Amino acid sequence: MAAFAQSAPCWVDVQLPDLEAGKRFYGELFGWTFRAGDGPYADALSDGKLVAALAAKQDGRMPTAWGIYFATDDIVATVARIREAGGQVITDPVRAGRAGVLAQAADPGGAVFGLWQAGDREGFQKQNEPGSFCWTEVRTRQKDRVDAFYEEVFGFQGTDLDAFGADESGTAESGVDFRMWSPAGTEPGPDTAVGGRSVITDAFPAEMPSYFLSYFAVENCNAAAGHAVRLGGRISAPPFDVPYGRMAVLQDDQGAVFAVLQPPVSGKRAE
Repeated sequence: MAAFAQSAPCWVDVQLPDLEAGKRFYGELFGWTFRAGDGPYADALSDGKLVAALAAKQDGRMPTAWGIYFATDDIVATVARIREAGGQVITDPVRAGRAGVLAQAADPGGAVFGLWQAGDREGFQKQNEPGSFCWTEVRTRQKDRVDAFYEEVFGFQGTDLDAFGADESGTAESGVDFRMWSPAGTEPGPDTAVGGRSVITDAFPAEMPSYFLSYFAVENCNAAAGHAVRLGGRISAPPFDVPYGRMAVLQDDQGAVFAVLQPPVSGKRAE
């Protein structure tokens, strides 16, 4: 049986101008250790388990950004559905040695994501624990087109809910337009959700593109945000409470954006 359900997030990596600087930043922030991969690439491990990868950008025009990959057992068929649903295929399926097959695409709003058909490498060996991936969401201005796209391509079932979010200053506000994604064949809702869709509001600059924001679990959100700043990073949205814990949106010291999430403990807010 596959380690990851069809269409579930299964991997993240970040493209950076300076790989060694990235290893220092994330090693200090999350306690990751690293092992060399093929070429300018490093696997990140937490407690000896694969959690992510860091890669040196081969082309300066590429964005400095975290990328998310969704599992598929038939990458050719998934790529075909992407085209049929109005998405764009950026990289056709290509084999990554014995590890698996990957492709890159963009949804109708322009948010880029990856596909992964596992070979020897299935994906995360650890998630939903401190120092590892715990959530991803697409942030878009074209919610209707994007919702239909992900439902058609991946079979996601949506659950709309009023969540708490942040305006551009990071202030918590209620009533954010948010949809959770549950895999096909499950009962839609928070217990089965594997990702989601948020709307980029007019509070943000018009030039901000659609993108995927990936989250990493931490034991203390406030401490993680402060530590990121001490390491040369920036805080895009200061720590604030959401229904599923306390989060912050951060940038590393090279500009890649990610979020950290501290799960709630007995309903108490982090100090």
